[in-house]
Amino acid sequence: MPDRPDITDRADLERLLRRFYAAAFADPLIGPWFTEIARLDLERHLPHITDFWESALLRTAEYRRNAFAPHQALHRRQPLTAEHFGRWVQLWRAAVDGAHTGPLADRAKAQGERIAVAMLRRTAGPDTDGPGQGFVPLAAVLLRT
Repeated sequence: MPDRPDITDRADLERLLRRFYAAAFADPLIGPWFTEIARLDLERHLPHITDFWESALLRTAEYRRNAFAPHQALHRRQPLTAEHFGRWVQLWRAAVDGAHTGPLADRAKAQGERIAVAMLRRTAGPDTDGPGQGFVPLAAVLLRT
């Protein structure tokens, strides 16, 4: 496999996020959350998501929104489960691994898993991410496209 560069700038993040959301929108488990429940307008939302990841990974943007609030609102409409967050992690890791390798790529994957666990605990409660609840660390699964 050819060498994959590390994440270095906002343009890398935007390409990565487009790759991730293409997979997430098409996924049978979590796709409906984006396309039917949230009805996410990716073009409108992408600058904010990119700001979030640029802030988290590159420390160059000032993300001033509440990333939890939209997830909480969705959870109230239809509960998000550990299985949903586990699949999100799987797709996120696959998107990162398919395009990037290096310290920032590793940080993006670790940060994604931390965010998923935190969102799950805040929406569904602290006892929902344990064994048998659907959240499976899927680091060993690499989906390359």
